[in-house]
Amino acid sequence: MNGVLFYIKNFLTMKNCLECGDPLEGRIDKKFCSVYCKSAYHHKNNKNKDHTLFKQIDQQLKLNRRLLKKYNQSGKTTIRKNILIENVFNPKYLTHYWKAKNGNIYLFCYEYGFMEKKENGNAKYVIVQWQPYMNEFLK
Repeated sequence: MNGVLFYIKNFLTMKNCLECGDPLEGRIDKKFCSVYCKSAYHHKNNKNKDHTLFKQIDQQLKLNRRLLKKYNQSGKTTIRKNILIENVFNPKYLTHYWKAKNGNIYLFCYEYGFMEKKENGNAKYVIVQWQPYMNEFLK
């Protein structure tokens, strides 16, 4: 009879994996049956959370890159600043910068760079694509 009571007591207090629902064995405070279930559970929960600061920054950098690529089909181009800004381009988000020999500073989002300049009283961006010769100035 003692064995049956022990079995019933353990069955009633048995916990299940939070991800798949399988019965847990081992430590009393265990929550997942495997590393896979633990990872899947946390991935699902974090995916539904509000955007973290890291995700917001990453999304803005990717958007900036897409816009710079879209408007720079020739390797180097000039575009009115307001066109990019209207498309939610944010010049405060960048990955690195490069200073040209003439002193111009280009701000980059990955391999696409931009530099603000005034032309006939209008704010414009010069958009460039990273070139191999630019590596020399990183040293």
